[in-house]
Amino acid sequence: MKKLTEIAAFAGLAALWLTAAFGAGYYTRALTTENKDVVIPGLAPADPYPILTEARRILEDYYNRPLPDDPTLEYGAVRGLVNAVGDQYTVFVEPQPHELETQSLQGEYGGVGIGLSKNAAGEIVLSPYPDSPAAQAGILEGDVLLAVDDTMLPGTATGEDAAALIRGSIGTPVTLRVRHPSGEEFTVRILRQSFPIPSVTWKTVDGQPTIGLIAISRFSDKTPQEVLRAAGDLRATGADRFILDLRNNGGGILESAVEVASQFLDGGVVMYETQRNAPEKVYTAPNASGSLATAPLVVLVNHGTASAAEIVAGALLDRGRAPLVGQTTYGKGSVQLVFELPDQSSLHVTAYLWYTPSHRQLDKSGLPPTITVEPATDGSDAELARAIQYLLNGQ
Repeated sequence: MKKLTEIAAFAGLAALWLTAAFGAGYYTRALTTENKDVVIPGLAPADPYPILTEARRILEDYYNRPLPDDPTLEYGAVRGLVNAVGDQYTVFVEPQPHELETQSLQGEYGGVGIGLSKNAAGEIVLSPYPDSPAAQAGILEGDVLLAVDDTMLPGTATGEDAAALIRGSIGTPVTLRVRHPSGEEFTVRILRQSFPIPSVTWKTVDGQPTIGLIAISRFSDKTPQEVLRAAGDLRATGADRFILDLRNNGGGILESAVEVASQFLDGGVVMYETQRNAPEKVYTAPNASGSLATAPLVVLVNHGTASAAEIVAGALLDRGRAPLVGQTTYGKGSVQLVFELPDQSSLHVTAYLWYTPSHRQLDKSGLPPTITVEPATDGSDAELARAIQYLLNGQ
């Protein structure tokens, strides 16, 4: 199956999201159900890579230790093939991280409802989602994960490693051993459930009940509906001006990003897309003039705002809809086709380039902020404070 991709926090508010397959990477996925067999022209189907075959034979005949199993050798060969292309976003992803990435972008998964991150000591730190099975079982914000079932976590364990151990079939139990921030160790048995992963969090700004803050951590299938819900809830409490927080949003699904940008626009161009041997494609917003299309708006960005998040920020900037407050964005203007391979691994292939409504290309340059604000060093949120000032004073 081929899927089309493009990659994506709410400082102090958003939960620590499940570590994605690409860690610090950024991507954009677009959706398609097309299936395609990959054929390499000019190569004999019986043995398309004779040098590789001969190298394998020599290893089998002469290497003085047991060779890794066939899947390990095959994955190594595929990674070498893909790395030879020389594009940082054209990558091979093994089945386990591909499953985690797909579930995250679908907005739900089978687990216990906790976010995973690593602290400065390299430990896996837990952040339970509100009302999740993990929270109900007594998992606390900041707990350190020590073991999953009978598997102790080594210091080299990643968030993906821990997530793979925690996830499993719905209704089956998993036992977590954690260390509370107080130092006390605690063991709990939790039943896995189908659990939604929200991509949007929102609140009214402290002391400013007319300003609503909407933070998007990534663009999943459910993000456009979550943004509409956020706007409705905030308007119900009296908010009529909005801050859209895209900081540290590495991207997600292209169509979701376009739909979210469209909610803040009254028609017109959202982005342009080009690919090899095809005419330029234009993505436009419907002429819908909803409540978000006219409300005063500011967008928060930083160096971690990338890919699909840059699509939204670039559209709102170029269309004169909102200023960008913060730092220059990451600078990724490409879209990856995602081919799901027979063993549930995947191959991400850079296929499309995208441009803002003014035909600005962002690769390696990013979007410059309208108002530059560097992160505060005293624990305060300087970017948010400047956005509030802009909405109150108009500058």
